[in-house]
Amino acid sequence: MHNKMTIDDKTFEPFIEHNMIEKRIRLIGIQLNLEYEDKVPVFIGVLNGALMFMADLLKEVKIGCEVAFVKVASYHGGTKSTGNIIEELALNIDIKGRDVIIVEDIIDTGSTLKFLIDKIKEKEPASIKVATLLLKPDALQHQFKEIEFVGFEIANDFVVGYGMDYKGLGRNTCDIYRLSGQKP
Repeated sequence: MHNKMTIDDKTFEPFIEHNMIEKRIRLIGIQLNLEYEDKVPVFIGVLNGALMFMADLLKEVKIGCEVAFVKVASYHGGTKSTGNIIEELALNIDIKGRDVIIVEDIIDTGSTLKFLIDKIKEKEPASIKVATLLLKPDALQHQFKEIEFVGFEIANDFVVGYGMDYKGLGRNTCDIYRLSGQKP
């Protein structure tokens, strides 16, 4: 595994190796293939963070499916969510009566996800489930019955890599790193 990585003013240490990520994604793929066996779900990736996870997850999905993307913003560059959520790229396909799977890189407070689920519900899908690579149970401020496919539950650490960024950088690593100096 690689050494520490510095982005701007922060140092990140190796956290979750790519081969671990791949194993989890294979398992989630198996779950999805079973659960949606006789359906044609719509995977909705949440940009930019879910880019890598979505791509690798879709390689494991053997059923018929459609793919769409949305983009919402709440961070604006720092390590803390601002709580103000804006829709930068709206959903552009009709999902009425469809089975929807929202694909997230990470869920921390859950505010962005709640915003998205509410938006998607307005379009009357048959079902909504969430697949997320990372989940921070201690940071959650909302309850979700939709979160069904989870790669890893992690502590409330700031993480970067494998699609996730700090100040726009760091998305292009295979491994996931976390901010150094945080308690294990």
